[in-house]
Amino acid sequence: MACAIVPLDEQQVTEPSVVGKDRTLPALHPDRKEERCFVPYKPPPEDGSPAQVEEFLEHAKFITEDLEWLLALPHDKFWCQVVFDETLQKCLDSYLRHASRGLDPAGLPCSPAVAEAQRHIHRAVFMTFLRMATHKESKENFLTPSVFGEIIYENFLFDIPKILDLCVLFGKGNTQLLHKMIENIFTQQPGYYSDLDEAVPSVLQVFDTILDKCGLQCEGAAMEPMKLSANGRPTAMTMSQQDLLDLVLYLCDSTTTIHAFLDIYPPACSTFQSHNFLSRLVSFYESAVPDIEKAVRKRNFTDKSLKEDLWKRMCHSCKRMVEVAHLLLQHSCLQPILEGGDNIQTFAEELLQHFTSFLPEKRFLSDYDEQFPIADDISLLQQALPLIDETRTSYLLQGVQSAWDSVGRRRPRGHTQTHGRPAAQGGAAGGRASPLGLRESGEGWETPRGAEASQYTPHKGNNGAAGSLGAGELESLLSSIRELLPDLGEGFLLACLQEYDYSSELVINNILEDRLAPGLDQLDRAMPRAPKEELPPVLSERSNVFDDDEFDVFHRDKVDMSRIWKGRRKGESAQEVLGDKQHIDAQRDRYRAYENVVDEVMVEPGAVYTLDGDYDDEYDDTYDVNQVGANDLDGDSLLSRRPFTLPLVLRTGNKAQFELEEEEEEDTRPMENQNPNHAPRDQFCQDPALLRERAEARRAAFHQKKGFRPEPAGSVVGKPKGQGQTQETLQDRRKKEASKGRGANHNRRNMADRKRNKGMIPS
Repeated sequence: MACAIVPLDEQQVTEPSVVGKDRTLPALHPDRKEERCFVPYKPPPEDGSPAQVEEFLEHAKFITEDLEWLLALPHDKFWCQVVFDETLQKCLDSYLRHASRGLDPAGLPCSPAVAEAQRHIHRAVFMTFLRMATHKESKENFLTPSVFGEIIYENFLFDIPKILDLCVLFGKGNTQLLHKMIENIFTQQPGYYSDLDEAVPSVLQVFDTILDKCGLQCEGAAMEPMKLSANGRPTAMTMSQQDLLDLVLYLCDSTTTIHAFLDIYPPACSTFQSHNFLSRLVSFYESAVPDIEKAVRKRNFTDKSLKEDLWKRMCHSCKRMVEVAHLLLQHSCLQPILEGGDNIQTFAEELLQHFTSFLPEKRFLSDYDEQFPIADDISLLQQALPLIDETRTSYLLQGVQSAWDSVGRRRPRGHTQTHGRPAAQGGAAGGRASPLGLRESGEGWETPRGAEASQYTPHKGNNGAAGSLGAGELESLLSSIRELLPDLGEGFLLACLQEYDYSSELVINNILEDRLAPGLDQLDRAMPRAPKEELPPVLSERSNVFDDDEFDVFHRDKVDMSRIWKGRRKGESAQEVLGDKQHIDAQRDRYRAYENVVDEVMVEPGAVYTLDGDYDDEYDDTYDVNQVGANDLDGDSLLSRRPFTLPLVLRTGNKAQFELEEEEEEDTRPMENQNPNHAPRDQFCQDPALLRERAEARRAAFHQKKGFRPEPAGSVVGKPKGQGQTQETLQDRRKKEASKGRGANHNRRNMADRKRNKGMIPS
């Protein structure tokens, strides 16, 4: 055996051969695998016949003995069997696929022998996966971490579906071991993070599939145009009983698996959040849960226990979805705030944004606040950030209270201002009422007794059932009650229906027996229905920047249609449009007024000139004669005016005439402007030729300083044919011929020369 300090992937072992000659093999080699057939797992029989029970017990004994034999192997033999034995992987995969989850439908009660065999297999499978996820068992027995990650990844010993199944099967009581196990897998092989990132869209597809089966659509999902035949699709109320059962089982299994994985391995929350998982989950909850719960409550089932089982699974699914949302918020926002740091403000803002996005989802918000009071989280933010906006937090708390009111449920006691976790999760308020009088508890389901049973009120779903009832259904309920009790007002009957979950039989029974709730007993029984508030017309509330203009058809009865056309006007040609110079003629007179520039105004002696022609005795004429600042030496004289030039577009003469006038103006300029000693004008841009000359001079000086000699320019032209060529011209031509095929011709000429030199092409 090799040295113990060497990792298993580098060890070499010597084994005797059949021929008699020893051979040296790597420690991980297929030939070192033991020939043993692992049988796949099969679940216990449902009918419980003695023959099938005996068959299952014998089958379970084979699996348990094989796995215990595998666990007893030394380190090198164990990994050879794990990596190269396909029957072992099929056995483990079959258990993950067929093993019973905690909420699977319960069949006939199994015998103690079957339960004991199940426990042995469960423990052996878990210990096998735990040893497979450990790369270092002791100082002598270990694998190189990088090689370990490559082995489990390339041989599919672990993948994301297997990890999810491990969490939901073995999570109860083994949270810490599973966390270390999954953490080691992700740490030694980061490729699983990319696999998880690709698996999250498949998890989101579960929500889309359930919504599609129910005939609904999720707001956060990719919207697709609905087909014309979509109206005939079955919904939760119209689908078959078996399809509804499968749908609820599918939802329950999916939500339980997601919650188990995120609860055991919280670092995966960031990957889920990168796919906007929280908003999709909340939108799905608000869309699908009320519809499915309504179907479970309203539909008639042949088996009463089946209805109770479906309601139990729906309650469990709702609780797990709310807990998943809390896990995402806990590890992405709340935990960083508790740990402190520089980005507390960023995490607090993100948490408030999530709570604000929950406000339109009334059903989800009330259920979330029931399990995890939002006021506690806001109080935590106020302690961590004393300068947080109180207006925003009070708005969130009012929105939570509005959500409770809109769904028609009463908030638990002590759950309004200062919430406490034990009060919110314990007692009768911590569970969800079932349609048959059961209430969910921490360990299972129990029937309320005594005063609690008499105070039971049915649970209202989908915004207090008001949103689930259409206008026609509500009118039908009112008419059925008024046929028996015509003296009662519609407003009073509506209040009774809202109180008793829109159950007309319960309303009629309580009215006839005079057992109405105290709030209803105080109402006027002839109270009419409140009139519906008519919304103002849209046109009267319209407000636009184009109101009351000449084309406002909402406020004008007549509009000049001659000023409205599309494209070019009829009867007009492009030549006429381009030749229309009316806008130029209109501007010509305006610019001509600037030609009359008067520097001095002749005033008669003894007269005073003002702009308005009247004398102003308070006018200060001290500086009228002195030209202050006009003749300073730091610039051109302000008194020298540039002659006015008419814009070129407004000129009507020919080009030669204006050029002649400009030459005359240049000749009549003062001689001082033509004097070379005169100071130059302040040019906006220098002469480009002068700039290029200076740059060339700098470049030449730099080359001279560095001793750089430019390569003489080659020439391939040479002399005319027949007069002979110089040696330089012949060299330049050979260089061009050899290098011109490097680019576009893909070195074709050089390769041809190479073949010719090797004798592959006859020359």
